[in-house]
Amino acid sequence: MRTLLIPLVLFLLSLSPALAQEDLFPDGSPIPEWFRDTTPTDINTLGQHYRITDFGAVQDSAALQTETIQGVIDQAHAQGGGVVIIPKGTFLSGSLFFKQGTHLYLEKGAVLKGSDDISHFELLDTRIEGQNRKYFAALVNADGLDGFTISGKGTLNGNGLRYWKAFWLRRKFNPDCTNLDEMRPRLLHISNSKNIQVSGISLINSPFWTSHYYKCENVKILDLYIYAPHKPANAKAPSSDAIDLDVCKNVLVKNCFMSVNDDAIALKGGKGPNADKNPDNGGNYNIIIEDCEFGYCHSALTCGSESIHNKNIILRRTKVSHATRLLWLKMRPDTPQKYEHILVEDIKGNAANMLYIKPWTQFFDLKGEKGIKHSSASNIAFRNIELECKKVFNTQASEQYLISGVTMEHINLTLPSAQDLRLDYIKPLTLKDIKVNGKTEVE
Repeated sequence: MRTLLIPLVLFLLSLSPALAQEDLFPDGSPIPEWFRDTTPTDINTLGQHYRITDFGAVQDSAALQTETIQGVIDQAHAQGGGVVIIPKGTFLSGSLFFKQGTHLYLEKGAVLKGSDDISHFELLDTRIEGQNRKYFAALVNADGLDGFTISGKGTLNGNGLRYWKAFWLRRKFNPDCTNLDEMRPRLLHISNSKNIQVSGISLINSPFWTSHYYKCENVKILDLYIYAPHKPANAKAPSSDAIDLDVCKNVLVKNCFMSVNDDAIALKGGKGPNADKNPDNGGNYNIIIEDCEFGYCHSALTCGSESIHNKNIILRRTKVSHATRLLWLKMRPDTPQKYEHILVEDIKGNAANMLYIKPWTQFFDLKGEKGIKHSSASNIAFRNIELECKKVFNTQASEQYLISGVTMEHINLTLPSAQDLRLDYIKPLTLKDIKVNGKTEVE
């Protein structure tokens, strides 16, 4: 037996760099096996099935189905849980609230379509834009659940056109209006929950953020198609972030396509001069985004704009196409922030900017305090990148923040013109094996 083990051990040692890359977070801590288990949701193990048409829901109708569908959810919960099934067809609804033990399954060809009348969405205490406040519920809501799943091959359609047009009209009337001034719902909001899996479905045309996870732990987001238009100008989807992770821990985003008119994946957690002291806020830890594809977006991965602490963040094995930025660190002068141990590796495609770091002052508010808040970003690594871009570093020095420990290695860039890759305000900045337009710039 011992002689058989020796060749195996030698083989594994020869792969040690790859194994370390796969099995360790950027801070060196082990990646749990949980992140490698992508077993599909089996609705046959989740209890009784409740097909909404068996309870009076009307298929392909302009009639609002909220009350009927919510009645099915409530009945499933009362009888010990089960799967609420949306069959083929289009079903119009306002806000729906899933309860412990209930699940959502959308059959192929099924469309759960959001109403374009905001009065069909409940006004309640919720979380939005880094604050806990009254705002509108999403189309699909789950709060305080353990083991909730959404699965299938159907579609959540936010039906956002009317909301988008109203937003841009308001912005023309009042250029200083905020996202919350025009009332519009999100498509999916899951909060205060754990052991969540959302898989297989399409999420399209959200009026506001497409999916928002707040204070969630152990979340798997698998095989999703997320889309909202970025043109024409009068009908593009404002603030339609694909995935917002807000005070979350242990999240896997895998095999997803995202193309939206804002950030694809945004890490959030709170804002304001005392945001780090507010128990409603917090950081995002142990986030892996892998084997995904990004179409148009403002950034593939963004820290901010409402963010306090992000640590152990991995974006890898990903294709980007027409992204404005690959990695964007939004640095708010009114919020203490710490971004650390971020790894971006095995990326191919094109993005206007590879790394974007500048002060973020939209809706700046120190709430009466004097002096800006200081922030930092450290231990950021780019590895094995093959990217066509306009700018490698679209960054800016500032007394507001300190950027340190940026590493770039095995990078193959196509640029429109020569650029200075050495920046004196990022210390240390380590460059290794950098090629630009086919020529070695750094050994």
